Amino acid sequence: MNTFLKFAFLCFLLFGRPTLLCFGQLGSPCSNTIKDSEGAIIRTDTTLKTVSLIFSADEFGEGAEKILDVLQEHRVPASFFLTGNFLRNPRYREMIARMRRESHFLGPHSDRHLLYNAWEMRDSLLVGRRLFRKDLRDNLKELKRAGIPRRNISCFLPPYEWYNSTICLWSEKMGLRVINFTPGTGTNADYTTPDMASYKSSEQLMERLLRFEETHSAGLRGAILLIHLGTHPDRTDKFYNRLGDLIQELKARGYRMVRF
Repeated sequence: MNTFLKFAFLCFLLFGRPTLLCFGQLGSPCSNTIKDSEGAIIRTDTTLKTVSLIFSADEFGEGAEKILDVLQEHRVPASFFLTGNFLRNPRYREMIARMRRESHFLGPHSDRHLLYNAWEMRDSLLVGRRLFRKDLRDNLKELKRAGIPRRNISCFLPPYEWYNSTICLWSEKMGLRVINFTPGTGTNADYTTPDMASYKSSEQLMERLLRFEETHSAGLRGAILLIHLGTHPDRTDKFYNRLGDLIQELKARGYRMVRF
């Protein structure tokens, strides 16, 4: 048995499902993964024309059914990062079960959606290691209650997508790799509301993403695109309503959607 087959067989024994994406694109042995200065993975394998669609949720999740319908229609896998607050909310129980039934990845986004480190001074922690570990463990417990065993969880999207090198280190010691959206892709701004100076319409978000694909040397190879499962009611122009258009455009440009 060659080295690759031995590695794949070991992954199957440990995790009970294929894990080539997480281990091939999220760390050793793949050398084409890109991390940011804090240690989070912001691109998977840049030699492959793949895109990872990730969805996060805490307080809002009104777009879940629409998103799952579109993913099912286009036969596209995705990754959902959910807080404990979201997982405990009875309104979303059926949607969570559906995510699992339809073989999407479900992972942690913190239990209480805490801000781990200061906006102005990234190195300044707002939580100690004990509180951080409790927050993440509580999130993992809620995922287990939802039917997601710990062995199937390899990645962690920090709350607010904000962290520092210490958070990445603490996460790794708990067996989780911190991931984040690819900077410059812009879809993460779908939470903005018209009263914000940083507000971006869905059309602007789509244009920015496609311009990034056309002008960046690697295009969207290995890119991680973040879309929120729901947004504040003040934002009526929901970007998740453009998900079908986005998937069709990415496929037309030769990209394949993958999950963690």
